[in-house]
Amino acid sequence: MNTEFLIQGVATVADPVTLLIMLLATFLGMIVGALPGLGTVTALAMMLPFTFVLTAPQAIGMLLAIYCSSIYGGSIPAVLINVPGTPQSAATVFDGYPMAKKGLAAEALGWVTMASFIGGVFSLLVLMVAAPQLAAVAVKFGAVETFALLVFSLTTIAWVSAGNPMKGLLAGLIGVLLSMIGQDEMSGVNRFTFDIFSLSSGLHIVPLLVGLFALSEVFAIAGDVVTAKPQVIVSTGFKIAPLKEWALRWVTVVRSSVIGTFLGILPGVGATAASLISYAQARASSPRKDRFGHGEPEGIIASEASNNAVTGGALVPTLALGIPGDAATAVMLGALIIHGVSPGVQLFTKTPDLVGFIFIALLVANIMMLIGGALFAPLFGRVLRLPNAVVMAIVVALSLAGAYVIRSSLFDVATTVIVGILGWFLRQAKVPVAPIVIGFILGTPLEVTLRQSLILHGMDPLAFFASPIASVIFGITAMVVLYPLFKGLLSNAKK
Repeated sequence: MNTEFLIQGVATVADPVTLLIMLLATFLGMIVGALPGLGTVTALAMMLPFTFVLTAPQAIGMLLAIYCSSIYGGSIPAVLINVPGTPQSAATVFDGYPMAKKGLAAEALGWVTMASFIGGVFSLLVLMVAAPQLAAVAVKFGAVETFALLVFSLTTIAWVSAGNPMKGLLAGLIGVLLSMIGQDEMSGVNRFTFDIFSLSSGLHIVPLLVGLFALSEVFAIAGDVVTAKPQVIVSTGFKIAPLKEWALRWVTVVRSSVIGTFLGILPGVGATAASLISYAQARASSPRKDRFGHGEPEGIIASEASNNAVTGGALVPTLALGIPGDAATAVMLGALIIHGVSPGVQLFTKTPDLVGFIFIALLVANIMMLIGGALFAPLFGRVLRLPNAVVMAIVVALSLAGAYVIRSSLFDVATTVIVGILGWFLRQAKVPVAPIVIGFILGTPLEVTLRQSLILHGMDPLAFFASPIASVIFGITAMVVLYPLFKGLLSNAKK
């Protein structure tokens, strides 16, 4: 990355309006992340419609700030009430709450905040190095190679997004089918509209995102019977541990940041898996393993450094290839497309100044998260006492208002509600909803590259295997799809 574009990124971020938007987004992300049951994707989906009134840099800066701060915010209730605000902070509960019960809530919040900041900055450095190199390789991709890559990414993301791979694949295919609704880009023919005029322009991504993530989450929470609220430990302070304490645990900091960044780059794995894997690795290798589960700071570091390192890692395939690394980056991918930005090699060749802005904005988002955590984390015990009914009402109001303002269409509001109900039923059936969004986003380029490839090669399907790059990608895709099947057959044969 040319330093000139980084300097331009600094100038863009330094705009007072952009900084104010990112500051407010950081605070909002922390609040939403700290409220159990909502989470990062809900926060992003809920605020996505409001990016329409912003410039592309302002919108991207806002979403990056929400992305980082909401993951961090999930650790606050994990420490104070023994309930992770987001799934990404599940492992933080193991040592964060026991430390708080000892009267060390301020120290626990300090460990959480610093570990989150270090993990986020580490992954940013990897993003700055890896994304341009990956995009440079993508220059060699034509229509056939791009189609092969899209098939691989769709299959892989759907596969690893849930315990049942078939349900994951089914969800991804549902997303692809939904992307086909409306007027065909190449022929102009209406498809799957059922003579409903409002469907001729296709489904808009925002009602789909808001319905699947925000509304379905509200419906799921409303269906849960909560018998008693956990005790809230009110922290009145914030303390960062001395440098010598960090020096004793530097190996865990580095290892957890590497694990989080690497797993973030792998599409669909996500911060929850990174957090749990890092915690398990730290516990297995630590000389203080007997203290884990009883308030050991190393357990907090392992969880928080890794789950925040996923942010930069997940953006590597998102920016370089246009393949979302997780559900949150799928929402941000949608935001980029909405604002006319094409992720992939074109992003680095045509708008390198925007790439520089994204790098600097991610750094600023992490700095704001650090400062915001130090100032406001101790006060979140009060926010956590809000009744669920109040919080859910606010989420529903913002979601429906956001769906309406996109095109001033009541049809979009109705779509949001219907998709929300559908998302709730899918959750009950243990079908993951994230692959639906990813399939929806990738569906159109998947179809376009398929048809372009066939037209360019005289409708010869064997042309897909004439390219060495495409053949390798298809082979890897086949192994990913068939591996669980062969694994099941081998296990049955042993019995």
